[in-house]
Amino acid sequence: MTKTSKGANRMTLNRRQIMASGLALGTASLGAGRVLAADGDPIRIGFMSPRTGPLAGFGVTDGYVLDQVRAALKGGLTIGGKTYAVEILDRDTQSDPGLASQLAKDLINNGGIDMMLATSTPEVVNPASDACEAAGVPCLSTVVPWEAWYFGRGAKPGAPSPFKWTYHFSFGVDTFKKTYLSQWAQLETNKKVAVMYPNDADGNAIRAGLAPLLAAGGYTIVDPGPYETGTSDYSTQIAMFRDAGCEIFNTFPIPPDFAAFWQQAAQQGLHKQLKIVQVAKTGLFPGDIEALGSLGANIASADYWHRDFPYPSTATGIKAADLADGYEAATGMQWTQQLGATMALFDAGIEALKAASDPKGKAALAAAYAKLNVVTMVGKVDFTSGPVANVSVAPIIGSQWVKSESGKFTYDTVITENATDPNVPVTHKLLPYNA
Repeated sequence: MTKTSKGANRMTLNRRQIMASGLALGTASLGAGRVLAADGDPIRIGFMSPRTGPLAGFGVTDGYVLDQVRAALKGGLTIGGKTYAVEILDRDTQSDPGLASQLAKDLINNGGIDMMLATSTPEVVNPASDACEAAGVPCLSTVVPWEAWYFGRGAKPGAPSPFKWTYHFSFGVDTFKKTYLSQWAQLETNKKVAVMYPNDADGNAIRAGLAPLLAAGGYTIVDPGPYETGTSDYSTQIAMFRDAGCEIFNTFPIPPDFAAFWQQAAQQGLHKQLKIVQVAKTGLFPGDIEALGSLGANIASADYWHRDFPYPSTATGIKAADLADGYEAATGMQWTQQLGATMALFDAGIEALKAASDPKGKAALAAAYAKLNVVTMVGKVDFTSGPVANVSVAPIIGSQWVKSESGKFTYDTVITENATDPNVPVTHKLLPYNA
């Protein structure tokens, strides 16, 4: 998803540097997660996400979620008649996959973690998962298209899963297909889709999997080929889309790339012919949409969680709307869908701990992952039914950014379709981009 400098990728960190990256986030908050009276050694949970750097939009709400989870676990977890203190050691990967790998190894080798939780983008989740797989530490992750996690880490189509310790729940290309076909059918278009898929784990998985499914659904795909993260001139792609008469646009970019592309598209008139602008990744968070100014209105997206989801957190008991409202009240910032996804990660992880024959036994915990079938804040997490071993597919719901009626924030995200989870209420019809 993101391109780091060669120097950053070659960076070698000593233990002091690694711990400094997580000290303020993890060690300083251990007291909130520690229970003084317990029957045995504490359960130590590693948590990794991108809270700074180009992907920081995914991690900005994680501190608030961690506060809620730590508060809920302050009395410990009682499992099999024993009460265990719970410590959460959280780390900021700074959106750097090289640092993510090193931080994961440090949590495994020096942090003494019993399980790892990782979220948000292949740049975080894949290195953390690989480190855990190599070390024999159970790892649960989310918010990466499952194909980018599974095949992006070396699994082969049709072959048995090569993973024993790592499990992942998230949306996939078929989920996007169902959502997009449901959403796009609400407006009359010529069904010509301009696509901009980057040359990264997400983009390559989407190009290989989603584009053929959209074509099979009756859409003509206009694809100029993969672009490199950090590209500054999109004139060639814009001209191709404009000349082809595309009326739908779909992309999976990081925020700086989409901002550059969309400003150039507006300058060159492409935005005027588009009826649907469907933006994944950058379209997830209010700050990225607000940064586009008036060009952000009516951009369509897809939500892996929304404040209108009907599922409470099993870890904390908090309802979806209350989580969103609580975050806004505590921070003064607009809620984001990552709130529910991070909470769901703890929902699933804690349920696995409760189900394990020995929550301190790594093999027992991995076995509990494999049998996990629970309802979390994002919906069902079920590793017993595929589509492949180690993967559970989560829903993603069609949405759109519209001007806020309350005026509290610039834009609100509203639900426009629910093909992948009918339990989620639809509140709005999709508007054309130039409405």
